Amino acid sequence: MRKSTVEAGLDRIDFAILEALQKNARLSNKELAAEVGLAQSSCLARVGRLREAGVLKSFHAEVDPRAVGIGLQAMIAVRLRQHSRETLEAFRRHTLSLPEVLAVYHVAGANDFLIHVAVRDADHLRDLGMDAFTTRPEVAHLETSLIFEYVRSPGMPLYRPGEPEKPRRAAARGSRGRSRPAAR
Repeated sequence: MRKSTVEAGLDRIDFAILEALQKNARLSNKELAAEVGLAQSSCLARVGRLREAGVLKSFHAEVDPRAVGIGLQAMIAVRLRQHSRETLEAFRRHTLSLPEVLAVYHVAGANDFLIHVAVRDADHLRDLGMDAFTTRPEVAHLETSLIFEYVRSPGMPLYRPGEPEKPRRAAARGSRGRSRPAAR
């Protein structure tokens, strides 16, 4: 469900909480409350409200891909034969059920989906494409692009109502979100 900041009822304190948690999701409630200038009980209630409203979706641990056997990442562009809602939803469900899939993007343009995958090696990537995608009757075309470097921004831009168009973003810390090429 998509909610605008107005619909979600976000105020400057909520934005401060979001910014702080994007910088460091491991902050204790005590540390977060001190950073945003709230009593601990009020801060805990706000974070709970943000989670219930779906504004805060989850908290993640960033894992070094090489440490868990991932030697290659790729984007797989998929074009479907037909574009009914049922076909799109069935394909999305199938794709999200695959353990190799990191992210699925439903896009406009020549392709219908971009799928970010993480695999052991080139053989694993080939087998994934052949077994999980080209065997699907709704798939008309597949194109794979290898990812040489993956660097993720540490947070979403925060667009506050009534402020200039330039968003504020949580500052990056260390090498979070970085993945290096597996083999050259």
